[in-house]
Amino acid sequence: MLDRTDDISIATENWLAQFESALATSDENLLESLFHPESHWRDVLALSWNIQTINGAAAILREMPAQARRAVPCGFSIDPDRATPRKVTRASTSTIEAIFKFETAQGRGSGILRLIPDADDGNILKAWTLLTALEELKGFEEQVGIARPRGQAYSRDFRGPNWLDLRKAAAEYADRDPTVLVIGGGQSGLCIAARLKQLQVDTLIVDREARIGDNWRNRYHALTLHNQVQVNHLPYMLFPPNWPTYIPKDKLANWFEAYVDSMELNFWTGTEFEGGSYDENEERWTVVLRRADGSKRTMHPRHVVMATGVSGIPNQPDIPGLKKFGGTVLHSSQYTDGEEWKGKKALVIGTGNSGHDVAQDLHSSGAQVTLVQRSSTLVVSIEPSAQLVYAPYNEGTLEDNDLIATSMPLPVARKSHQSVTEVSKELDKDLLDGLRRKGFKLDFGEDNTGWQFKYLSRGGGYYFNVGCSDLIANGGIGLVQFSDIEGFVTDGARIKSGETLPADLIVHASRRSDRAGDRLPAPGRAGPQTVRRESRRSHRPDLGIRRGPGAAQHVCADGPARPLVHRRRPRAVPHQLEISRAADQGRRGRIVAACRACNED
Repeated sequence: MLDRTDDISIATENWLAQFESALATSDENLLESLFHPESHWRDVLALSWNIQTINGAAAILREMPAQARRAVPCGFSIDPDRATPRKVTRASTSTIEAIFKFETAQGRGSGILRLIPDADDGNILKAWTLLTALEELKGFEEQVGIARPRGQAYSRDFRGPNWLDLRKAAAEYADRDPTVLVIGGGQSGLCIAARLKQLQVDTLIVDREARIGDNWRNRYHALTLHNQVQVNHLPYMLFPPNWPTYIPKDKLANWFEAYVDSMELNFWTGTEFEGGSYDENEERWTVVLRRADGSKRTMHPRHVVMATGVSGIPNQPDIPGLKKFGGTVLHSSQYTDGEEWKGKKALVIGTGNSGHDVAQDLHSSGAQVTLVQRSSTLVVSIEPSAQLVYAPYNEGTLEDNDLIATSMPLPVARKSHQSVTEVSKELDKDLLDGLRRKGFKLDFGEDNTGWQFKYLSRGGGYYFNVGCSDLIANGGIGLVQFSDIEGFVTDGARIKSGETLPADLIVHASRRSDRAGDRLPAPGRAGPQTVRRESRRSHRPDLGIRRGPGAAQHVCADGPARPLVHRRRPRAVPHQLEISRAADQGRRGRIVAACRACNED
C-alpha cells in the first residue's frame, strides 16, 4: 500500500469532477468514457434507493443516468476525513482506491472509486468498481456527538419523572404500539433497533429467551467466537480495546445486556411471536405476542423485522435405525459440557464447526470420540488462514474497512476469495495432508472460493481448526464415513464391514435450519412483499458482527453491511419521511431488512 501522492489524488479528483459533470449535464458520451468495459457499480440506497450491483459498462450506462436524474447527486470530492487515495491490490488487480463523499437531494453519502488503466484506450485510468452508499438522511441525522440528546425533559424538572421513569414507561408500551417490531434479540435485532432509534423510529425487540444474551449464554460451555474481535463490533459501542481476540460466549452475552441498557433499546424478554397478518387498507400489522406469564398482547406495528437468525432451528435429520440406539442422543444445540461423559464413548455426526468443537470438548473431558463425516468439508486453520479474509480490518479505521467490504461486487469478491483460498491451502498443507491420510474428505468450496462462499452457496460445510483436525490427523479422535455405517444398534453403530462401533452418546451436529423466520406460525396473511427476515447467525462460534456504514444501515456478518431496504416507495413523499416517519404520518412505506449472511459451520 502506498501513501498519498499528488498523482494519485489528482487522478481521483479529475475522475470525480468529470463524473459529476457527466451526471449533471446528462452527457452520456463523457460518462461512457469514464468506465472500464469490465466495470461494476454498486449502489446502496444512494441513487437507486435500493441495494443493487450493475455489472459491465454498457449496463451501467443504461441504468445510471435515469437514477441520477431522480437523486440529483453532487459535491463529489475526496473525503479528507477518510483514508487518502492509495494504490492497493484487490482481487489480484493493482488499482487506485479512493474514498469520496457526495450528496443527493435526500441525503449524504460515501463511496469508493477504484481506477485501473484501460489497455484498449491508451491506458487511460477508468473506473473498475464504483460504490455509492447513503450514509444519512437530510433532516434525520443521527443524534450523536454534538447532536446528542440534551436531556432537558428530565434534567431540570425536579417534580417530573426522571430518566429511569421515562425509560420504564417507554419500554412498557402501555398506551401505544411500536412503529417497528423486531422479532429476535440477537446481534442483528439489537443492531437494527439501535440504528432505528437513531432515526427516531419507535422500535420494540421481543425475544423468547428469559434473559438478554441467552442466545449465546445457553450454548455449550467452551464456546468462543472463531473470528476476531475487530470484525465483531456493534454500532455505536465498540468492544473495549483490552478485550480478548476471540470473545467467550458469556462475555458477549453480558455485553448484549449492557448494550441494550446503554443504547436505551426497548426489549421484552420471555416473549414469543405467535403470528400476524397485514391489513393492506390500514397498512398495519396485527400481531399476537405471548408474554412470559402466559398473557397475550395484540399489537399493530407498521413494520415487522424477523431477526430470528438463519440458524435458529436445530436440524435433526431422521436417520433410519437410530431409534434402536439405547444410549443418549443429543443435538449439538442441547450439548453443554463433556465432563459427564468422561470415560464414555461418543459418536459425533457432522464435521462443521459445531461437530468438531463438540468432538474436541468431549475428547478433552476424557471421552473416546469418533467423528462421523457425512459429506466433504472445508478445513482451514483459525490462524492465520481463516483470518486472511479479514486482513483489511488489521489496519485503518472500522468505518473505512466497512465501506471497503460493502464496495466489493460479487464477481470481484469471488476472485478475491479464490486467491485467498490458494494461500490458505499452502499454509495448511501439512494439516490437510494429514487429514487426507486418515480418509477425511476435503473440499475448498465451489470454484475454489473458500469458506465464506461455501456458506453463501450451501449454508455450511466448513471448519475453523482450533485443534480438532490435529487430533483427527494424529489419531486422538477417530473418523468414520457415514456411508460406511450400515445402521444403528442398541450399543452403537454397525459398520458395513460387520464390526460395531460402540457408543454411549450420539451427538447430531448437523447444521441448523436457515428458514427460522419462515417456520414461525402465521395465522393471517404474511406475504413475501411485507416480511423480510434478518438473516443472521445467532448461535455460531464463527459469528461475525459488524457495523455497517451509514445511518440507515444495520450489522452484517463477515460481508458487506446492508442497510434497511425500502421495498415500496410512497407517492410524492421525500425519502427521509418514508423511513423515519412513515408510520406516524400514515405513509405507504414499509421498512424491511436485508442482510448478506456469511458465517456458518
